Amino acid sequence: MADGFLGFRTSFMLDFVVCALAAVVPTLVFSIYLVKFKSKYVAHRNIQLGLAVVLLIAVGAFEVDMQLVQGGWQNVVAKREIQLTPEQLQSVRQVLWIHLAFAVSSPILWAVTIVLALRRMPKPPAPCEHSSLHKKLGWASTIDLTLTSITGLWFYFVAFVQ
Repeated sequence: MADGFLGFRTSFMLDFVVCALAAVVPTLVFSIYLVKFKSKYVAHRNIQLGLAVVLLIAVGAFEVDMQLVQGGWQNVVAKREIQLTPEQLQSVRQVLWIHLAFAVSSPILWAVTIVLALRRMPKPPAPCEHSSLHKKLGWASTIDLTLTSITGLWFYFVAFVQ
């Protein structure tokens, strides 16, 4: 198994997804800034759709790598130079479960937000009847994605760095 490019004994795809998680929040903030303060609705839509596609591909490739190539996250953790105690491994599992709660809900919520926007917003996008619901869904998606990123980075840290 190849080591990751961030200097830890992980995998290329795990390190790639960690980098993607670190880039999600600033990209979301920039997209929200564009729509909220600059009224750049098309740019906001395009950034959101681009981010969704990139993350879908990255996470899909990550899951294939993690499950089929690496044989599961525990096999990757086992590559560490310093092995985790059973107590530490249990702690890592708990962090993973917290992360998975957000990682599963985020794409569902984000997909609902995007699909409804594509169906209900005018073309090109502009304020409309759907805007109020879209703002609520958008903020919920942003918070969920932010928590997915934070907990994903937390999992990476406790499983592979500390």
